[in-house]
Amino acid sequence: MVYSFSQFNTKAKENLEWLSKELSSLRSGRAAPQILDGVQVELYGTKMPIRHAANISIEDVRTLRVTPFDMGAQKDIEKAIASSNLGLSVAADERGVRAHFPELTSERRDAIIKTGKELLERSRVQLRRLRDEAMKEIEQKEKEGGMGEDERFRLKKEMDKLSDAENKKLQDAFERKEKEISS
Repeated sequence: MVYSFSQFNTKAKENLEWLSKELSSLRSGRAAPQILDGVQVELYGTKMPIRHAANISIEDVRTLRVTPFDMGAQKDIEKAIASSNLGLSVAADERGVRAHFPELTSERRDAIIKTGKELLERSRVQLRRLRDEAMKEIEQKEKEGGMGEDERFRLKKEMDKLSDAENKKLQDAFERKEKEISS
């Protein structure tokens, strides 16, 4: 009986993608268009993500350029970014809206890194949950007579290796973000 780790691998990949997305939304003092992914702007009577109303590009290291598709929406976009509580300074000009990232204080850096660690831990807890589910499945298959004890030990060892590799990927993603915030 061969056990397939495909379900674990798929869910572990989703977990890593979730962590990467959450970490990308943390402000690092550098201009990153992903920071505006959660900003909703009210246009034409409905709320929509800012990406659906404008192009977002990096103007320089600390500035994003938000160019509305409809220049009549410029004031609404400016208001949405300003009220998003991201700590960005916003200014409108003839080409659109500029969002400037102020220099981070050491206290703010520490707070952002702490938030990143909390996200990392949530992701690790999810990974442990996935690992435990797979281990229970392996034990259940053995009880049903689908595999022997040696096979169970081999599969558990393989599961541990996969789990450790995924944990390393999570740690690496966090360390990249931590380095970005600290620099």
